[in-house]
Amino acid sequence: MWVTTSLDIFLVIMTVVYVVLVLYMLRGWMQISYFKPKQTIVHTSVSVLIAARNEEDNIARTLNCIVNQDYPKELLQVIVIDDHSTDNTAAIVASYTSRGVTLLQLNEGDKLNSYKKLAISRGIAQASGEIIVTTDADCRMDTGWLRTVVGYFEESGAYMVSSPVAYSEEKSYFERLQTLEFLYLIGLGAAGIGNKKPTTCNGANLAYRRDLFYEMGGFNGIDNLASGDDELFLHKVAEKYAEKIGFCKSKEAIVYTDAKATLSGFISQRRRWASKSTKYRDKRVVWLGVSIWLFNLSLIVGLAQFLVDLPNVNVMFLIALGMKVLAELAFIYPLCGLVNRHALLVNLFPLSFIHAVYLVYIGVAGNVGKYDWKGRKVN
Repeated sequence: MWVTTSLDIFLVIMTVVYVVLVLYMLRGWMQISYFKPKQTIVHTSVSVLIAARNEEDNIARTLNCIVNQDYPKELLQVIVIDDHSTDNTAAIVASYTSRGVTLLQLNEGDKLNSYKKLAISRGIAQASGEIIVTTDADCRMDTGWLRTVVGYFEESGAYMVSSPVAYSEEKSYFERLQTLEFLYLIGLGAAGIGNKKPTTCNGANLAYRRDLFYEMGGFNGIDNLASGDDELFLHKVAEKYAEKIGFCKSKEAIVYTDAKATLSGFISQRRRWASKSTKYRDKRVVWLGVSIWLFNLSLIVGLAQFLVDLPNVNVMFLIALGMKVLAELAFIYPLCGLVNRHALLVNLFPLSFIHAVYLVYIGVAGNVGKYDWKGRKVN
């Protein structure tokens, strides 16, 4: 005989909170219209910045994508900031100087915690473009990427624009699971912007006006954390210009990158991302994260109780799990459509279990101790 417990009641409450949050985010995503430039000619100068460390296996492919952009060459500047690479990254970048790529090299030694923010700041100091576009050294883009992003700037009057990032070319089931989960994260960032409450973005495909960077004081106030050159800077801008932050919802604006090949690499990356949460100044974002964490914790506890009391089926747990999967399906379905990957949805049910466990772990691990990033131990 099934008896309602305090755990059941808490699970029901947190499930309702989670489903409402997901549906609210779905509303935010639907608020954003698909973007297609009205004109093919752009007039704004752009500086593309790449902070790179030990990327000899990837950097040439990324630079080829950028120098081959369908964008006026006189309006395009490409700057790569080499962050103390110990491989051939700098030499490879130097071979592209004849194609308009500028190489900067950091020489600070091993004494900082936030080298990436320093690299981007140095790049912006040398930039001539009205718009700064940041991406990573292991990314790929279609030839219309820059023209689409800048077209969005010109037509919307935005000060800051986040654009889609997606994993591709997966080599394992583990990487396909990451692709689906990462789409969920990108969707949350876009939805926050659609709801005029920006929460997150990804520095692999982020753009902002150069004068805005200086108006906001650059990374001052957030420069003591290794990560956060994207998300924490977004929060600084949102405090004053939330209405001027946009999301370029376009297939042509997608930047593609790779999932992590190993579990250790994945955990290290997500710990780095989670470490930013202690620096959030907008407490609404903090409570959003805490609510999602508590829901997943209650789901794990509910699963444990379900397994222990298997003869007496825990109806509340089954309802909570079903509502979680359905809400996430409703949210992630259009995101899969954006990247033409609806086939990934067959992995949603097992991912729901895995996602709950890893979120609870990362929520704790990401805020304690140090983690490895590009061969460095950082906070």
